[in-house]
Amino acid sequence: MESIYTDTIVAEPVPVKELEEELSRILGYWEHTAFDRKRNRFYGAVSHLDIPDDKAPLGIVMYSRILWAFSAASTYTGSPDYLRMADQAWEDIVRYFEDPEWGAVIWSVTAEGRPGDTKKQLYGIAFCIYALAEYYRIKKEPAILAKAITYYRLIEQYGLEKEYNGYVEAFTRDWKPLGDLRLSEKDNNERKTMNTHLHIVEAYANLYSVWPDAELQERIINLLRLFDRYFIDQETGHLRLFFNDEWECRSRLISYGHDIEAAWLLPYCAGQAGLGELQKKFNAYASRLAEAAARGLDGDGGLWYEFDPITSQLIREKHSWPQAEALPGFLHVWKLTGEEKYLKKIRSSWNFIRTYLSDPVSGEWFWGIHADYTVIKKDKAGFWKCPYHNTRAILSLLRFNEK
Repeated sequence: MESIYTDTIVAEPVPVKELEEELSRILGYWEHTAFDRKRNRFYGAVSHLDIPDDKAPLGIVMYSRILWAFSAASTYTGSPDYLRMADQAWEDIVRYFEDPEWGAVIWSVTAEGRPGDTKKQLYGIAFCIYALAEYYRIKKEPAILAKAITYYRLIEQYGLEKEYNGYVEAFTRDWKPLGDLRLSEKDNNERKTMNTHLHIVEAYANLYSVWPDAELQERIINLLRLFDRYFIDQETGHLRLFFNDEWECRSRLISYGHDIEAAWLLPYCAGQAGLGELQKKFNAYASRLAEAAARGLDGDGGLWYEFDPITSQLIREKHSWPQAEALPGFLHVWKLTGEEKYLKKIRSSWNFIRTYLSDPVSGEWFWGIHADYTVIKKDKAGFWKCPYHNTRAILSLLRFNEK
């Protein structure tokens, strides 16, 4: 990927010592508090009070994100402990989630390790590809890469909606149509979503970085063009989230976290895939997406969760993952422009995280806070709360400081 640093970028956005300490606290939590030593696997959930729930189901998204985080952190730090935890996650994915009959991975398993929700959710399969590519980067074992390639081909075989283009959200275990396509209860039950497409292109780009296949590159080009054509609202700069097959937008909901995530992730994916012209295109979008996301910034540096422009309703919560994405998002735009305001946003976001989200005693980040700054009493580790957004954000800042 061609360097985009400007000559004026000389400041250290966040002190390296703080970043290294935070990374250790996050991953240490997953090594110890979130790990069930009796059953030699991760707990399905740990509460905001650090109480493990040994009856909680295990999800493929959680496990894939654990595998990615420990693989990426091991590559960066050289830590054998992190690699050992990545090995554990890999073994558990194969043991519990892999579907030997119909291919790819199922959505969840019970606390006892038996199949739970056996649907094929493309979002979950994409995260598994993303993680396997990162794990292969450090292990160099052909079986790991082969599995990632197989999963990619299954998405292309079954998930691609050929008449109008794009990818359908989910299928039954044997790849038949499914009535309820939603990732979670809060989502619209629509055939195509921005969120899934964002994480398919992320997965494909990471796979391409270890397996530069021409056909895979074409699929990445197709996905990026879908963002250009449908997902980025040319008028507002926000992302459009839910669509039917014919690409009719079915929601005007604004997700500030996804706006700032896309600001850096889309040009990064283009760069990983060796797509210089598309990288330039999405670098041009980056400032617009970042400015759209910045409309959700509060005076304390925190990013509000979502806003519905139809009802003018703001969800007055500040979840941890959008705060994490604000770091690489504003960092990327600062690198592109050199504008001081983006450096200030990075530092403000970091101060918010350290003040309200990071747990300096037990480790990890809380799910989020309410408008009155009380902690949201949801999982600190679990089905959706994983060491992915925060680990990735910290690694992005650490790598920047190495430039």
